Amino acid sequence: MKPPGPKAGPKVVALGGGHGLYASLSALRRVTDRLTAVVTVADDGGSSGRLRRELGVLPPGDLRMALAALCGDDEWGQTWRDVVQHRFRSEGDLKDHAVGNLLIVALWELLGGAGPAGATVAGLDWVGRLLGAHGRVLPMAAVPMDIVAEVRGADPSRPDRITHVKGQVACAKTPGSVLGVSLVPADPPACPETLAAVEAADWVVFGPGSWFTSVLPHLKVPALARALTTCRARRIVALNLAPQPGETDDFSPQTHLEVLQAHAPDLRVDVVLADRGVVDDPAALDKAVQALGGRLVLADVAADDGSPRHEPARLAQAFVQIFTE
Repeated sequence: MKPPGPKAGPKVVALGGGHGLYASLSALRRVTDRLTAVVTVADDGGSSGRLRRELGVLPPGDLRMALAALCGDDEWGQTWRDVVQHRFRSEGDLKDHAVGNLLIVALWELLGGAGPAGATVAGLDWVGRLLGAHGRVLPMAAVPMDIVAEVRGADPSRPDRITHVKGQVACAKTPGSVLGVSLVPADPPACPETLAAVEAADWVVFGPGSWFTSVLPHLKVPALARALTTCRARRIVALNLAPQPGETDDFSPQTHLEVLQAHAPDLRVDVVLADRGVVDDPAALDKAVQALGGRLVLADVAADDGSPRHEPARLAQAFVQIFTE
């Protein structure tokens, strides 16, 4: 089945951050132009972390990656995608800063500073226009935040001790087993445009992505969690192709769903999409999917090179099948 043409598809909101969201957007843009990316804003490392600490802004890196995933298909869009993704190679203050991060923050300052949510969204919309983006990119909350993970065994000498690890980078790299996450502040203001997009959506897509630091944080923003739980949209969970080192080591596909249910007990899921090649126990996964109120769809969505990477055309085809059934 051929994906529908531009603007023929449903209204879709995709949630996540980093490479996982990039993968889902690279597929979904083939299916619909009525696409909104809602991005986790808790990064505290690299270029994003440096800008956040120096200027008090939302970390722009995952927002930049989402915009790059939606860039236009023509020479203009592809060129600007490469520009915003370019990192400076030097030994000075600009080392590893992404051009797009600086561009986004510059627009935020020109349009009203880091504070007003309207300026934040307007800056992202301007970059989207520059890239010819096939969709819109929004933050999950209007202020930067920190992820706090509850971890068992972070200290190898005390494997049963439960500690709290703060910061997205630290949470992603912590030894031990992550049991759950929370946010600081605990009740950050949700972006109004994000809430409106969720309310208007036909489908909401969770994942793929780093489970504890990219996917689950959306369900810890109270206003956004309420919108995701009560909206009329149908909900898809797209599972990862492999455990995330440092976050979900030894997690089975069904463990991901059990953790999702523990973080959002009122969330109903309509469809869980998994690659059939990585599901060792389809019956156990199907049982976990049914516990969330949904149905399991197994499809071949992985790249052929053996890497834990979704192939955009295959993932798009799976979304088309789900949207049209």
